[in-house]
Amino acid sequence: MASITIRNLDEPLKARLRVQAAVHGRSMEDEARDILRTALSREPAQPSNLAAAIRKRFAPLGGVELPDVPREAIREPPDFGS
Repeated sequence: MASITIRNLDEPLKARLRVQAAVHGRSMEDEARDILRTALSREPAQPSNLAAAIRKRFAPLGGVELPDVPREAIREPPDFGS
């Protein structure tokens, strides 16, 4: 079985891990192992369609009617005297 070392873990976070481990009746190492196992066992979130996410977020606010803008024919590109 592999092992890892976690360096530069700040003291407040380490203290929280120690307390949580004590609450669950485990060692800090076992608690960290369980946290990693739980976090990594979830399926990663599927990337969503940005347009659909924006539409869903603003749908409760209602829609906005925009006027139709008349389209014109494409202009000829300028001739720079080539």
